[in-house]
Amino acid sequence: MLVMMKTELWKLKRYHIIWAGVLLMLLSVLLTVFSTTALDGTVWTFPFFAEQVIKNNATTIFPMCIALITGYIINREGTDDTLKSILTVPVSFPVLLFGKLVVGGLLSLFLGITSAVFTVTAALLLGFPGGELPAIAQTAVQITLNCLFLYVAVLPIIAIAARIQNGHLIGAVVAFVYGYGGMFAAGSTTLSNIYPVTASLGLIRYRSYDEAVHWNPLLCTFSLLAALLVSVVFVRTAKKSATAKRLKKPKQVITKKGW
Repeated sequence: MLVMMKTELWKLKRYHIIWAGVLLMLLSVLLTVFSTTALDGTVWTFPFFAEQVIKNNATTIFPMCIALITGYIINREGTDDTLKSILTVPVSFPVLLFGKLVVGGLLSLFLGITSAVFTVTAALLLGFPGGELPAIAQTAVQITLNCLFLYVAVLPIIAIAARIQNGHLIGAVVAFVYGYGGMFAAGSTTLSNIYPVTASLGLIRYRSYDEAVHWNPLLCTFSLLAALLVSVVFVRTAKKSATAKRLKKPKQVITKKGW
């Protein structure tokens, strides 16, 4: 398994889509920067700016981003026609899929760190007050962990999309809608603790200082554990559907030669 994960990490070097993920993390910060120009009386501070980036990541950018990239990494084996060779090692498709999903988790941490760097840099350049070292450290930890928890929340979608050829595109669209649904779930205290996307915010104590915000860490944990359990089920049962379809050989057409 460790050898497989190391191999997958080496493969990331030739996947240009990783740069798309970095650009999407930058886009999330830029969207927040553009919102600072709205003359609505909002007083922008470093912590408030970081909170808006976290919200944009959770509801619009990151679920779609990580579903697209991880799905692409999985789909490349079928596109490059290397899956048949890999499975003769022998490595079962569920084990191969599990290794790629673990790499996706590491990638989510990388993108989280990238997002944190972009956020801190933008806030300091804009000169927002409150950018002391403790606030910077809290922002870095919250953004990075939130990306990891969001990955867990999106895992079932990625695992299902892995059963479909070129399913990473479908998975990205579904993940975008799934993430956007967090905006509606946030309107209910109970639903925000159960819905996996908003549950990820609860685990990082997003805006916990606000008396109107009530997080239940236990419910949030159970929500993400349920998403993880569903993903494990989909991965363990992926062999019957995905492998058979990807290894299906085209029928040979025999042509008769004329005399």
